Amino acid sequence: MSVLQINKNNFESLKNESRTVLIDFYADWCGPCRMVSPIVDEIAAERSDLLVCKVNVDNEPELAAQFGVFSIPTLAVMKDGRVVEQVSGARPKAQILELVD
Repeated sequence: MSVLQINKNNFESLKNESRTVLIDFYADWCGPCRMVSPIVDEIAAERSDLLVCKVNVDNEPELAAQFGVFSIPTLAVMKDGRVVEQVSGARPKAQILELVD
């Protein structure tokens, strides 16, 4: 699966998603975000049981605020429309997978 870019117009669809949702809050200028981004892309390609999304915090400050994102990268995991895990900072693939499993 490919990564879905999320914005305020399509965010509501995540609340009805039956799969676990992994959201990567990032900015293009952020070095640690650029380290995490290819890992998130890899997870999206490998795990069809997940919906993997990205939110550019510069373009979507309202969504970042809604999730209480104060530093990036921030990864959030949603199940049944609710956030069940949220962490900030770059993480290796194994730790990201632990969040969603």
